[in-house]
Amino acid sequence: MKKFFSFVTIIALAAVMTVQAQNRKPDWARWHYLSEEEMYTPVRNENFTETPPPTGEPRFVGEFEPMQGVMIRYPLGIPTSLVVDLANNCQVYCIVSSSYQSSAQNSFQNAGVNMSNVTFVNAPSDSYWVRDYGPWYIFEDRHPAIVDNRYNRPRPNDDNMSQVFANYWNIPMYGMNLEHTGGNMMEDGRGHGVSDELILNENGNNEPNVRQKMREYLGIDPYHITIDPQGDYIAHVDCWGKYLAPDKILIAQLPQSNPRYPYYEQVAQYFETTNCCWGYPYKVYRVQEPGGSTLAPYTNSLILNKSVYVPMGDIANYNTQAIQVYQQAMPGYNIVPVYNYDYSISWENTDALHCRTRGVMDFHMLFVDHREVLHGEQEWQAAYPVVSKFIAYSGQELKQDSLLVYYKINSDDYQVAHMTTTGNPDEYVGYITGYQSGDTISYYVFGADESNHRYTQPVFAELDPHQFIVGGFNPSGNVVITPDTLWFDQMGQDRTFTIINDNTEAVTIQEIEPEGGALNIWEPSLPVTLQPGESVTVVVGLQYAPLKDDYLAYNIEINTTVGTKNVVAMVVSEAYDMGLYIPGAPVVELTVNEPQAIPYVVNGNYGTGAPIVITDIYEVENPLGISYLEITPEHELPYTLSGGESFRFTVRPNAQTAKGQITTFVFVESSDGRLEFAVTVDETLVSVTEISAETKLYPNPTSGQFIVENVNVAKVEVYNLVGQKVYEAEGKEIGIDAVNWNKGIYLVNIINQNGAVETRKLVVK
Repeated sequence: MKKFFSFVTIIALAAVMTVQAQNRKPDWARWHYLSEEEMYTPVRNENFTETPPPTGEPRFVGEFEPMQGVMIRYPLGIPTSLVVDLANNCQVYCIVSSSYQSSAQNSFQNAGVNMSNVTFVNAPSDSYWVRDYGPWYIFEDRHPAIVDNRYNRPRPNDDNMSQVFANYWNIPMYGMNLEHTGGNMMEDGRGHGVSDELILNENGNNEPNVRQKMREYLGIDPYHITIDPQGDYIAHVDCWGKYLAPDKILIAQLPQSNPRYPYYEQVAQYFETTNCCWGYPYKVYRVQEPGGSTLAPYTNSLILNKSVYVPMGDIANYNTQAIQVYQQAMPGYNIVPVYNYDYSISWENTDALHCRTRGVMDFHMLFVDHREVLHGEQEWQAAYPVVSKFIAYSGQELKQDSLLVYYKINSDDYQVAHMTTTGNPDEYVGYITGYQSGDTISYYVFGADESNHRYTQPVFAELDPHQFIVGGFNPSGNVVITPDTLWFDQMGQDRTFTIINDNTEAVTIQEIEPEGGALNIWEPSLPVTLQPGESVTVVVGLQYAPLKDDYLAYNIEINTTVGTKNVVAMVVSEAYDMGLYIPGAPVVELTVNEPQAIPYVVNGNYGTGAPIVITDIYEVENPLGISYLEITPEHELPYTLSGGESFRFTVRPNAQTAKGQITTFVFVESSDGRLEFAVTVDETLVSVTEISAETKLYPNPTSGQFIVENVNVAKVEVYNLVGQKVYEAEGKEIGIDAVNWNKGIYLVNIINQNGAVETRKLVVK
């Protein structure tokens, strides 16, 4: 890691080397401070370039958020056995010079590493402390980026690593003019960050400048700058503390006899009395360390998706206790103890697993950001709103039916409240109802998007949910509606609101009347009577698109025995865009009485009025190559339809076929896609080519076998309606098994010995 160290201090350390240290490795090798040569080499930051801060909103992602991979460096600073585990968790990005790559590959393969999850990034490096010099990954609005800082070591290859990965990912890089180090930085992913006072010492004690830079480049505000309780040259926060979740911090604890004990307690007390991003004091977990030179680097762990890799120390019972603390703090996670017996790279109290790895955030994660967390005792409300933002960094749409609040009352089973948009960007709300005064409510928020990314807040979900207590019942003497505004953005969409009786007497909901006819009320059946504190959920559906100039706000009137309430349904104009569609059933029948038809299509973009271009109208090619129809468009193609305009075309019979009725299809091609009509033609409208003798096809319709029979039959061919041959056989009487065929209409070509063809329609049920 990047550490300042004076020459005098080095001499002092050499004088106090213990037998235990001698049994491991030389003091000079095990403390990763500046080498003697580096101490006399000035730090020039040749590979650092200051840039303006991001113009978008930066978000510095927490270690406990979804990760697509983890960065390591070869030659390794971690056991090869750990690489095996990491590659089974996610992608491993291994920094390696081209001259070492074959060695790295052989080492990994011999150890059983899943090589499909290993990516070698060819770049020279000076050390394996990737945590310190590796890139700091952020989101700028919805896009990944990297923030680089001034590296406090004269190691030019390490200094260049942020640029290497910015080029590798082809993402922007911003130069933050602060001397900083990854080991002295932890963040919660929601704007809170922690470092100890080294950040000030390395930047001229200009605290306002430090805070401004952290806010502008990383979005960190508040920035918690603490004392260094360890009192060591290292002064890195990951040697004594760690974020486990936005509201959870792990801090080491020493025996009371240790001189540094009060300093650790001072830091712990600071966080125990400081609010996390969710509005209540941090939950502080303590992991016991024996102190002194006894190895116990438990806070220097790596969180990687649903696993926590914890470096183990010298004493078994301390190791066991450390694992138990992680299990208690992070339920549902796989807590993995990691031993390191390699003499040359073994763990140290100031240099372990976290120092030598760095997670790579999932560039396509789904972020659930519920900030106004309900906690403690909450004043009585008829319904508690849970508001959250959902950010799909994948760029895919959110699954509207998968934005949920899971909640339970006391020890009951969890129930679900669907969340609906508030009208603000990315923001949704769901309501917790049905409780009594004094109840304990446990809840968490869940979301999913169309790229199949899923996430919860808290990440532990039902194993460690948010929790609050319902305050004393204090009815407002009213009927409460939540929400009082519904937002629709597409046809056929359902939205819900809840009616709550916040009175001391029963209330009957008599009638719910939506304005304008565009909305339907699906539930509940009325009338319905609510006792004090009871609620009912109303389901409202947007059923059809009114004309473009119709008003886009609809009132829903709720009549009760204590008065009238109203809900407003807001329909954004895009909800009225249906695209090109066929009114009514898309089937045209040509008969003796109606020998022609004039079907039509409509540009259903009633909301935006976006035009649609009709490019072609044609009959689908059938297996016999016969054109059954004559199609005449009313306008020359291509033709542009404005919103609400219709397009007609005339269809007449034009074919030779057999007795009975044929079914063919017409395709309408447009800039909005393809529509399909079915057209049936009666036998009397076309001339007929017959086979000399009577042909039988039975049973028809069929749900299994059918028979084709004629003394002159030579061959039978069966086609589906898209022209694919599904069966072929020869003979005068042919039994055909259609049990495994798809249900629908098939065309049966019956070919006689002279080559004449008769086509029959077969229906498979």
